[in-house]
Amino acid sequence: MLSVIDSQRSAVQALIVVPTRELGMQVTKVARTLAAKPSELKSGPKSCTVMALLDGGMLNRHKSWLKAEPPTIVVATMGSLCQMLEKHILKLDSCQVLVVDEVDFMFNSSKEISSLKRLLTSYSSSKNRQTIFASASIPQHRRFLYDCVQQKWTKADVVHVHVNSVEPMPSCLHHRFVVCTKREKNQVLLSLLQVDSPESAIIFVSEQSEKSKKAGNAPPITLLVDFLMSSSGGFSNVSLLEEDMNFNKRAASLSELRGGGGYLLVATDIAARGVDLPETTHIYNFDIPKDAVNYLHRAGRTGRKPFSDKKCFVTSIITVEERFVLQRFENELMFCCEQLFV
Repeated sequence: MLSVIDSQRSAVQALIVVPTRELGMQVTKVARTLAAKPSELKSGPKSCTVMALLDGGMLNRHKSWLKAEPPTIVVATMGSLCQMLEKHILKLDSCQVLVVDEVDFMFNSSKEISSLKRLLTSYSSSKNRQTIFASASIPQHRRFLYDCVQQKWTKADVVHVHVNSVEPMPSCLHHRFVVCTKREKNQVLLSLLQVDSPESAIIFVSEQSEKSKKAGNAPPITLLVDFLMSSSGGFSNVSLLEEDMNFNKRAASLSELRGGGGYLLVATDIAARGVDLPETTHIYNFDIPKDAVNYLHRAGRTGRKPFSDKKCFVTSIITVEERFVLQRFENELMFCCEQLFV
């Protein structure tokens, strides 16, 4: 991206679209680090500026910035981006590269899809830019490539780059499962945590259903956090990350985890997409993921330490009825699961 940008031009030349504020903050940090480094690729002494246009941010300040001197690169979530595009405060006439990260998630999100399609076809033309769709999982990619060309989301000469197509999972991951009843899940998780003594772990819980919300039930994630903190296992410092938390609380929670030391994070699938916590050694699926793609992304939160082949663990707590679902994931993602007896 930096190789095609002209830092002397005062215009938005690259746009990176992400599904969540958390991922946007990470991407912005990396983009600013790269943009600040001297390189023979960049033209002239002026360095590239990077704007984070993320949901929950201060849009008035961004408006002033965009009007005064547009940044070279914008990292954005769809909500904030569309506000700026609809009000004609942000223009993409000079955009040379458009990246959509976690593209399968974005196209499967009922909230994002119409805005995303409008961005790809109306706000900028695929003829004048390079379009990059990225994800660790693009199911039915041949169909997706066909749609890219037919819908004019990309140029006609679209190429599918599949990195490490033979082995979807890193070899350092060790997959395990425990079979129990729903009532036994809390106690099984507690036993696993006590036996494993993980340095840093993420426990994934399903989001609360609309029916359960309407009935006034407490969210399952809250009940699990309360159980762990009141247990005798010494888990008094448990962090929480879920969709319904406000942006500031979510940011504070992640910032605390990155502050160093071990952590135990209980999260919904908001943490499964792109959140980078390299110290994570253990993943626990308290609730089984809804499909193989979600399993892949949850498992991908561990084994992220560069140049380390240290063994990391992904453990699913399942009922007897869910065993065939896990077997389907094993076949689809080409891994083997070991049964544990707790």
